[in-house]
Amino acid sequence: MSDDSVPIRSICVYCGSRPGRDPSHMAAGRELGKSIAESGLRLVYGGGTKGIMGAVASGVLSHGGQVTGIIPEFLVDMEATRHSLGQLDELIITPDMHTRKHAMFERADAFVALPGGIGTLEEIVEIMTWGQLGRHEKPMVFANINGFWNPMMELIRHMTEEGFVHTAHRVQPLVIDQVADIIPAIRKHAAETVGSRGGEEAVIAKL
Repeated sequence: MSDDSVPIRSICVYCGSRPGRDPSHMAAGRELGKSIAESGLRLVYGGGTKGIMGAVASGVLSHGGQVTGIIPEFLVDMEATRHSLGQLDELIITPDMHTRKHAMFERADAFVALPGGIGTLEEIVEIMTWGQLGRHEKPMVFANINGFWNPMMELIRHMTEEGFVHTAHRVQPLVIDQVADIIPAIRKHAAETVGSRGGEEAVIAKL
């Protein structure tokens, strides 16, 4: 169960709405979902019931965990089925993507990026941007399954070396290869972080 001394109650997971070609990515989604549930945490995610998104949610629900799905109306029939959405503990349907992303941020204490496509990349990069601007200190994790995020890490190093990551100390996501290590690493990071974890909502709304 969760450790009350550590202020982590929910994990936002970004990931693909497709399964991808490597079966280990779906397996990682299910494993992470199980880990979230067994750790007494709530999953906050994009509401999809297909692909890796569906695997994570299924992993949580099948092990007695709680799930909040946040999805724009126009994606309901593309990334999910209304019947499957009815199985979630909490469903929030937003009018657009912008509202969805803010709702996910507000409800999450940490962020994990599993393998995914452009949408997954955009979501975790936005969270990193807010971190760079000092708007939050919530843990950010790249679940580097089979080295999936290696090119991204190399790009971040390149941008830093070229002088474009002006506050690099704020953009230090955890890069974790094994799903079993994700929750412990998040809790350790949160326990060591000093400062406001909630960010400045009014400023974030203007970004």
